[in-house]
Amino acid sequence: MTFINYAAREINCKIVYYGPGLCGKTTNIQYIYDKTNPNAKGKLISLATETDRTLFFDFLPLDLGNIRGFRTRFHLYTVPGQVFYDASRKLILKGADGVIFVADSQDARLEANVESLRNLQANLKAQGLDLLKIPYVLQLNKRDLPAVATVEKMVQQLRIKGEPVFQASAVKGTGVFDTLKAVAKLVLGQLKRG
Repeated sequence: MTFINYAAREINCKIVYYGPGLCGKTTNIQYIYDKTNPNAKGKLISLATETDRTLFFDFLPLDLGNIRGFRTRFHLYTVPGQVFYDASRKLILKGADGVIFVADSQDARLEANVESLRNLQANLKAQGLDLLKIPYVLQLNKRDLPAVATVEKMVQQLRIKGEPVFQASAVKGTGVFDTLKAVAKLVLGQLKRG
């Protein structure tokens, strides 16, 4: 749910990175944070659990323009990968304006991707959100590793509604900003329409 700060003339949007454990959600956020102008970003906050962590930071991209004279600030979140932390996943999804599903391209992780995608749909529904209506992008991460599933196989298994699909290697930065820009444009488009 978009928050408008009239005093600062900012529209605040929440984008959530979702996916199975160790798929590269944190690596995506870390790469974006490291490459973002220090004057345009907030602090990177990490909430650690025993086996996973949730990252958060906000930033003000200068190249995405204004909406009716308001600047747009994006708040980026990761969810814990393990299903064990489902309550945290639900809480982080609350009020999401857009979602990036980060899929692990390793062939052996295909079932984990499918399970996590089902979990995303259920958790969005619990928040009163519909994956078919929310701005959503699919990222096929870890394309630089050996033994990856074909793009066609992954798209067939994971694409929900004709959403944009990006191949990525978050550790190298390949596709990271393309994915973020795509979901940001979808979020801004939805804001302009409504």
